[in-house]
Amino acid sequence: MSTLTLVRLEPARELSTLQHEMNRLFGSFFEEPLDAVAGARRRWIPAIDVAETPAEYVLRADLPGLSSEDVTIELEENVLTVSGERKLEREQKGEGYRRIERASGAFSRSLTLPRGIDPARISARFADGVLEVHIPRPEQRKPHRVAIESADGAATVEAEAAPTAA
Repeated sequence: MSTLTLVRLEPARELSTLQHEMNRLFGSFFEEPLDAVAGARRRWIPAIDVAETPAEYVLRADLPGLSSEDVTIELEENVLTVSGERKLEREQKGEGYRRIERASGAFSRSLTLPRGIDPARISARFADGVLEVHIPRPEQRKPHRVAIESADGAATVEAEAAPTAA
């Protein structure tokens, strides 16, 4: 025997819950502390493109104002993480109006790569504010044929083993 539970629909409470969740979702963008010089602080998330060729994956990240010493690339398990920090430049000027629109701060971007990537074969180059990371594809396992002998040993049939996922 099962029991039936009656739940009262309260639209006002449902809207309040939705508003709370939306505020929480957008809170990191609009509730950051104000910067005394800039008047507001923008979060910096660098743009990253990932291209795929038959031989490799190529990651390109726009990192203007940074040098190779400001960026770290790590591969743990099958997750590649690019992180770094662009510092806020503060100049003191006597008179005049000044506006800072360039975002600054720490960033971290992670990408999940296929299993089997060889970390020793990953290479990176930084030039003109663009980081380019070359990630060779993992070696694909080739099918292996196994010979099957009949019970009387007269006939031999070859069966192809199913390829394993990389």
